[in-house]
Amino acid sequence: MTLPAYESTGHAPNGISPTEGRGAVRRGRTWRWVAVPAVSGALLGIAWWLLAPGGANLLTGDPALADPAAPVTRLPRDLVLAGLLLLAGCFTAVWLDSSKPEEGRGLRTILATAGGLAGGTAAWQLGMLAAQWWAPSGTLPEGEDGFTLRSFVVLLVWPLTVAVLAFLYNLVSLLGKGTRVAGDAH
Repeated sequence: MTLPAYESTGHAPNGISPTEGRGAVRRGRTWRWVAVPAVSGALLGIAWWLLAPGGANLLTGDPALADPAAPVTRLPRDLVLAGLLLLAGCFTAVWLDSSKPEEGRGLRTILATAGGLAGGTAAWQLGMLAAQWWAPSGTLPEGEDGFTLRSFVVLLVWPLTVAVLAFLYNLVSLLGKGTRVAGDAH
């Protein structure tokens, strides 16, 4: 099978090389590294309300932890969201590591980290919205916010997990390549 003349020379009739067209397709798919974590964050927000103390409280089922204004529910509620975001960050990092390195992994890591921040924020906001929609109506004492996040550092768990795991995956990959090169030299 013979190639058309423009493929063998690298120049298409319209002046664009065949490889440039493929790069544009790859760049067009980079939006998913931000969009998928953001949509996943919305689902995690609903899961947060369902599982956390002060929400639907499906995780413990303890009636003492059902009141969102009770001080004893604050730390467990924040920890449930942190655990969900940590799990999402691990899944995002594995998804990132399974992608081809020659397709701009650095940019994808930055976008996945930004997507993790967007996903964490979406989880927080959708969890509070779920509490407004589905929580039993009642009056909160003065100065109480009800079902909310008390420690906003929790929102950084997802992007930090993606960044740290991407760094570790790349470090292990580079160390593995360095060992093979040194072994081949002997």
